[in-house]
Amino acid sequence: MKAIMSWSTGKDSAMALNRVLEEGALEIRALLTTVGTEFDRVSMHGVRRDLAERQARALGLELMAVEIPPDCTMESYDLQMSAMLEIAIAEGITAVVFGDLFLEDVRAYREQRLAEAGMEAVFPLWGEDTAALAGEMVDAGISAVITCVDTEQLDGSFVGRQYDRAFLQSLPAGVDPCGENGEFHTFCWSSPDFRQPVAFARGETVVREKRFRFFDVVERL
Repeated sequence: MKAIMSWSTGKDSAMALNRVLEEGALEIRALLTTVGTEFDRVSMHGVRRDLAERQARALGLELMAVEIPPDCTMESYDLQMSAMLEIAIAEGITAVVFGDLFLEDVRAYREQRLAEAGMEAVFPLWGEDTAALAGEMVDAGISAVITCVDTEQLDGSFVGRQYDRAFLQSLPAGVDPCGENGEFHTFCWSSPDFRQPVAFARGETVVREKRFRFFDVVERL
């Protein structure tokens, strides 16, 4: 079955892709992501489009980017995503793989939208213990940096840190070790499936919407 990988640029997407590639039941043809047009960055993770493109090249895959304008309504989002899925269907793709872990409402939304398009939603990490999964990611060689922190759930000082054992051990109680509740987001710069690491430089740190602290990863040639 031909599929595309829903790609956030982060560690969960990288781990879900790794699982699918190891199992070999799906042929991954491309990465699917959303890019905000105001800043040309991947939604929520705040990662520049050019770095997402470099991740795709490191995986030997195409990047399919759905462009989202500022103040995009849910109706507009659904229309633009449906248009991209129609392109995928025309290329023989019948499934989309997601790195979601346990948010039932998110899964239900994805399944409904894909069913309407005549496609299947695949969740290779669903329901796993997130503490165990976090350790498995680190041990598997998935290397990531924290690019966004919701300061209402986690102290802003965690942004810019590497996602490693030290990071996991320092997380306060109540914070999901995979950040599934939106506590933090990541940029994966290396994984067992990358042909080469994605080199990056450390940029500035900014706060947006009074609560989200972003760490900018900058392309390094």
